[in-house]
Amino acid sequence: MSTITMHDVSVMGTSYVHYSFEYFLDSMARLGIRNIDLWGAEPFYCRLDYADDYAATQCLRKIRAEVEARGQRITIYTPETLGYPFNFSDPNPAMTLRTIEYFKWAFDDAHTLGCNRVFINSGSGLRNADREESFKRCVDTFRVILDLAEQADILVPLEQLQPYESNLVVSLEGVRRMLEEVGSPNLRVCVDLTAMEVQGEHLEQYFEAFGDKVEWIHYSDSHHEVVGSGEYGREKLAGYIRTLEEHDFKNGIDLEVNDSIYWEDPHSAHAETCRYLREELGLKG
Repeated sequence: MSTITMHDVSVMGTSYVHYSFEYFLDSMARLGIRNIDLWGAEPFYCRLDYADDYAATQCLRKIRAEVEARGQRITIYTPETLGYPFNFSDPNPAMTLRTIEYFKWAFDDAHTLGCNRVFINSGSGLRNADREESFKRCVDTFRVILDLAEQADILVPLEQLQPYESNLVVSLEGVRRMLEEVGSPNLRVCVDLTAMEVQGEHLEQYFEAFGDKVEWIHYSDSHHEVVGSGEYGREKLAGYIRTLEEHDFKNGIDLEVNDSIYWEDPHSAHAETCRYLREELGLKG
């Protein structure tokens, strides 16, 4: 059975959207966080800013050097896709081709960053379109993207979303169907605990359904709030950790403290989360 410590905690930087990437890294260093979930969006890094592969690679090398200079590493790359100009299920073929190209770049970028995971979710189909047709288009797009992932030797954890975010993959059964229909060994599972709770599901069910296909965990309190400040309570928050340890989960947890209420002072929000993990849940390190 594994023991999860603070050295196994990654942090996604979405709530640092009003701060520089260097500030985010310094904030993590002050909190003793070694693992970085690189959010692929402004003001951190957006591939669309670069005219060619060479320019993007030069930027990514600088990013990696900044990370490693602080004794940190990038554990997963999360290119932003929940919105225009990317979508996996839009009937516009130009949108689909742009999205596929974006992920081809993302896989190359991950190698430059020194990591082998690129995050994905289903996005949403058009709400006034036939949901089944949108799901089928998403499957078709994922098959192309996952062929590229296999060629690049990249693992692609798929997160389930909340119903307000998506009408496609929002539950365990949606994840199961997507994995089965895409049929790629590189498509893995990212369990978002908030989305899981919205569906009334349990973390144990994901391990029963997917076993070692569970690759990544988005950890937070309810509504992606600071850990310890929401509705879940200590027993539930500790129970998530206990379940991971019982399944000998080696990839730790990825903190997704992600709400606009934290944009002004994201460091304090993450400092309180780290305090709770250490002092209330007993994570060492």
